[in-house]
Amino acid sequence: MARGYARGRARDEAARAALVPLAPGERPRAVTVAAVLAALLGLSNLVLLAAGYEVNESGQSTAGVLIFAALMAGAAFGLWRCRYWAVLGFQALLGIAIVFSALSLMVASNLAAVLLCIGIIAIASPLFWFLIRAMARIQLPARRPQEPVG
Repeated sequence: MARGYARGRARDEAARAALVPLAPGERPRAVTVAAVLAALLGLSNLVLLAAGYEVNESGQSTAGVLIFAALMAGAAFGLWRCRYWAVLGFQALLGIAIVFSALSLMVASNLAAVLLCIGIIAIASPLFWFLIRAMARIQLPARRPQEPVG
């Protein structure tokens, strides 16, 4: 069993050694795709709100749509600037969307609902996977040393 762990550690070390930090101004393709997707999601929600579109006459909150659009604008900006927090936050949203869509498949009542859920999973899952490697290349911000108190 220890031999298996040693092989796993060796593979991990080789993968880490192969990672190259991002050059100044470099942006991985997955991060660019995520930034564009976030911008499109926020913008499309604003356009649908302005057009008066309502989902099944649910009376969605204008404030909720505006908050979501602002969140997506912030995510798009952070992703475009290749910020670790933005990639991590967008991955969390992708993970939630994947799980919610998979669970929604169990109660989908028509073909359109099934296709929507499968479409979300088909887009979000590969993007989530490719963002993992991109996150490994993005360096965490350097922490300032703590000054002694007192």
